[in-house]
Amino acid sequence: MNGNLIAIFDIGKTNTKLLLVDAGSGEPIWQRELPNKPLPGGPCAQLDVQGLEDWLIDTLRDAPRRGEVRCLVPITHGAAIIALDADGNPLCAPDYEDPVYEREAGAYAAARDDYAQTYSPLLPLGLNLGRQLYYLQHFQPALFRNVAQLLLYPQYWAWRLSGVMASEVTSLGCHTDLWRPTTAGYSVLAQRQGWSSLLPPIRGAAEKLGPLRGALQQATGLGAGCQIVCGIHDSNATYLSLLASWRQSEAFAVISSGTWVVIFAQGTPLSALRERADMLANVDAAARPVATARFMGGREFEAIAGPDGVAAGAAADEAAVRQVIAQQALALPAFASGGPYAGHSGELRNALGLGPVQRAALASLYLALMCDLRLDDLVSHQPVLIDGPLVANPLFAPLLAALRPHSPVYLADRRSGVIRGALRLAQPGLNFEPPATPTAPLSIAELAGYRALWRSSLPAV
Repeated sequence: MNGNLIAIFDIGKTNTKLLLVDAGSGEPIWQRELPNKPLPGGPCAQLDVQGLEDWLIDTLRDAPRRGEVRCLVPITHGAAIIALDADGNPLCAPDYEDPVYEREAGAYAAARDDYAQTYSPLLPLGLNLGRQLYYLQHFQPALFRNVAQLLLYPQYWAWRLSGVMASEVTSLGCHTDLWRPTTAGYSVLAQRQGWSSLLPPIRGAAEKLGPLRGALQQATGLGAGCQIVCGIHDSNATYLSLLASWRQSEAFAVISSGTWVVIFAQGTPLSALRERADMLANVDAAARPVATARFMGGREFEAIAGPDGVAAGAAADEAAVRQVIAQQALALPAFASGGPYAGHSGELRNALGLGPVQRAALASLYLALMCDLRLDDLVSHQPVLIDGPLVANPLFAPLLAALRPHSPVYLADRRSGVIRGALRLAQPGLNFEPPATPTAPLSIAELAGYRALWRSSLPAV
């Protein structure tokens, strides 16, 4: 196997990144980024898989030291699957943020397994992967009759690059309705509808499926020894990177941030989960269920802060938080789909006159309050580790630490959990200990009263 670089193809819901990372130090040496834009038209909004493939090939061709890449790891957002015809051509690549799936809401709700079997809540739009498939099967029957294979999103890219088809449990177990996490098998729905027979055999996320296909070696300039890893769901990459190395013997929580804020609570029993609160059992890379709660925090931060507030986010400080609290300005959910208050319209109260810095402080307060609430939902009072973009937010961690004085709050190192997870997949024997920096809480006496006011103002669910 040649070289000492790992390539990471990281497809989030909002942006796609290609990174080259030094396998020894874990440091990125080069990175490119592309905004994701779903394609309108057809039976539903589509993921632009052809555009992403063209971009990936062109970008790899321009990458420095590309001949030193020894493996490529695909990591993607969840609730995404590609339907292929018998010749391997994509028939449909549904984007989950399309209201068209609401057409079959009642019929799908009646067809799916009980929550107690899948621990997958009934979600809006196409956030349940099974809902996308049900829509295609029942409302686009001519298209669905031509489906010969279904590939989960990370494994679609692994197949395009290696020519080997596989399925993998973290994407199967990500609020799909396709998986029963306590028995590690397909749901009754997936079997009854025939979907499970269209999915390839399950392989481990870290398995090398094979070398990069010959035609792509020539097109990209990557070496013949570059191996393609099976791949993993993005939030699970973060969790995997910490599970084997951080507080192994203790209960803890991981806040994985990005477009979604996903909270994994190691040690919380599945009996604590509530369907109506958008709580689920994620499935880790070893097929073990882990209690999870989430909300679309990245999108909500942008909606609350506004463009000027997002730009001013780095300048938000304790004085701005005090101004927000003194004005009793509140951001009340929800400002995006998903989360425990999905279906409620977000509301700003007493926010007139707040400047960009104060709007950024209000948005940070909202995220901290929502994470505090979600951790309580998970009955988690253990140490918390924050990963992803929220590590760079100057207010979030100190606010969360102030809201949860009995739960120590730590910041992961500046490398994202996706990078650390990819390193662990590429080098399964790696014993990688990410630094965790303890966070000092903000000392604001009025915060407790503000928290009580915010919670009492939340919409009923």
